[in-house]
Amino acid sequence: MRYTEFTPFDIVLLAQGLGVSVGLFLATTVIGLLIGTLWAVVRFYRVPVLAQVITFVAELLKNSPVLVQLFLVFFGFPAFFHINLGPVEAAVITLSGNTAAFVYVIAVSAIESIGRDQIEAARAFGLTKWQVLRHIIAPQAMAFAIGPLTGLLVNQLQVTSLISVIGVMDLTKIGNILNLRTLKPFIVWAVVGVLYYLAAKLIAFAGATLERRLRAHTAWKGL
Repeated sequence: MRYTEFTPFDIVLLAQGLGVSVGLFLATTVIGLLIGTLWAVVRFYRVPVLAQVITFVAELLKNSPVLVQLFLVFFGFPAFFHINLGPVEAAVITLSGNTAAFVYVIAVSAIESIGRDQIEAARAFGLTKWQVLRHIIAPQAMAFAIGPLTGLLVNQLQVTSLISVIGVMDLTKIGNILNLRTLKPFIVWAVVGVLYYLAAKLIAFAGATLERRLRAHTAWKGL
């Protein structure tokens, strides 16, 4: 076997890289969803000062390049805050913050799509703010937001390819190493592209399935 051959073992290496990419994607998605949703709730209740700060931070994160954010975290945090920050930690911080900013925008739009008359009627029946949020706002907002969220998550999976520039051994990084070793870019990057495509299709399928169930659950069934 020649050193430049692309072997089945290389596919295994790429699959391991995909595992790293998907693992980081899942971790940053959960963190981003929690933070973004919390920010949207703060915005909904118009918490003084904090709501304005959150809006500014979200605008900054969603309107600046992810690669620049990644460099600022990876190189800037250790220099300014004197902390040891590895590539994986930098990737988690950057992607979580970026995801949270877009989740915040989607969640705010979803919450604002709910008629104020429903909220006022719920308050008139004596429901607390937490009960209104849990029983009135959350179910409808989730059904509204699942479509945009699915598109966002597919995009965020693709954004994970940027973390290879700081040394994370993800799918793109391993693909680059194999490309340099085999000198067969068409084969290597075709396999990398197919793996990203399959992962993205799985996310899209899961999102579409969840959306159908949520909309069926919230649909008016009549008396």
